[in-house]
Parts: sequence; C-alpha cells; structure tokens
Amino acid sequence: MPAETVEQARALLLDLHPEGFEEAEGELVVYTDAEGEARLTTLFSEVSSSFVEPGWEERWREFHRPIWIGPLWVGPPWEEPSADAIAVVIDPGRAFGTGSHPTTRLCLDFLLSLEPGSLVDVGCGSGVLSIAAAKLGYGPITAIDHDGAAVEAARRNVEANGVEVEVMLGDGLGGKLPSADVGFANIDLASVQALGEAVDVRTLVTAGYFHTRTPEPARYKHRERRIDGGWAADRFVRE
Repeated sequence: MPAETVEQARALLLDLHPEGFEEAEGELVVYTDAEGEARLTTLFSEVSSSFVEPGWEERWREFHRPIWIGPLWVGPPWEEPSADAIAVVIDPGRAFGTGSHPTTRLCLDFLLSLEPGSLVDVGCGSGVLSIAAAKLGYGPITAIDHDGAAVEAARRNVEANGVEVEVMLGDGLGGKLPSADVGFANIDLASVQALGEAVDVRTLVTAGYFHTRTPEPARYKHRERRIDGGWAADRFVRE
C-alpha cells in the first residue's frame, strides 16, 4: 500500500474494525469472517484473504496498548495502570475510541489544558473523552452518539470507571444539544461544519479530519490548532 494512503486506510479500518488490526510490510491485516471480508472489498480496491491458525480471536488484544497523555493513562481492562495514574479504562468493544488514534490523543490533550466545567461530547463513541473529563473534574457531562452500539459501549465504560456521565442516543446535529461550558466533537469534517448551529458552548474542540482541512463552524472563531500524525484538532470560542 502506498505510504501516502496508509493513514487514511488506518482511519477506515479503525472505524470498521475498532477491535484491532495489524500492520506489517506495507499491508494492513484484519482478522474477520466472510461477511467482514465482503465489507472490506467495498472500501478497498485490493483485498486478499488466507486461512489463519486457531487462536487468532485473542490476538486482537495485542493491538490495544495503554497510552499516556500527561497524567492520563488510557488502556484496556486487561492492562494494569500505575498507582499514580488518572486511569481511564476502555473496553474497545465495537465503538470507536480507545485512545490510540491521533484525534483522540489530541482531544485528551485539549481536555488537560482547558478549565473544567460542564461538557457535551458529540459523537462520544466508546466514551473515552467523557470519562477522562469526569476524572479531570469536568461536570455535568452529557455524551451523545447516533450509533446504538457506541451508546451501549459508552454506558458500560462509564459504569466500569465509576464516573457520572449521562449517555444519550441521538443525532447531535438534528436535535437540540444541552448548553455547556465546553463541547467536544471528534467526528467527520462535514458534521463539524454543521455543528456550529447545533451546539451552544463557550469553547468548542473539534477533531476527526486531516490537517490539510480546516472546519469553519458557524458562530465560532478559531483560536488554536494542534496536529498529530497528519490529523488535526481545533479549538474555537463562541462569537
């Protein structure tokens, strides 16, 4: 696979297979069944398959390693955080957001630098940002996602971490979002563009797009950009 397309391919696979995949010698490898292979062929022009030995079902765990963002430790339940960590334990499940993707890391970094207050998390995925926010003193927190699997995963992760987050199923763009001091939206560029009219926050942090693109949500002024691995996150303030 050409180097210039690898990052985009990783993003597609993280969305399609958040349980993990491997990368070796320019190839991205997914452990899946015939149905999963069919989905892959709709996204990639070249897909090949081969039989793997029994036990592959557990190999996906090797893909999920803990990360540190300042004092925040984000990792799966089978890893042990150090005693001095602010631990955010995320079971990958079927929802996007384990902390490993650059856009999630960028958002976590912004969480650490902002003044804690009420927060709304649009497109919450696994709930990693909301849970981290709760552990950093933000509140009250509302997390919303249009994907039922994401909402279920977020609720399980919230309970496992022992924090207070209201997790809602809904369209963050079509309905009225609760007002908050801070808003996060780690979603796609088109949705970020439309978010300005739907969200009522003083500070808005957006991510989910390449650094070559810059969103312009209505009613918000751009204040800061951070980049990681070709991906960007932006901080806006309400006009």
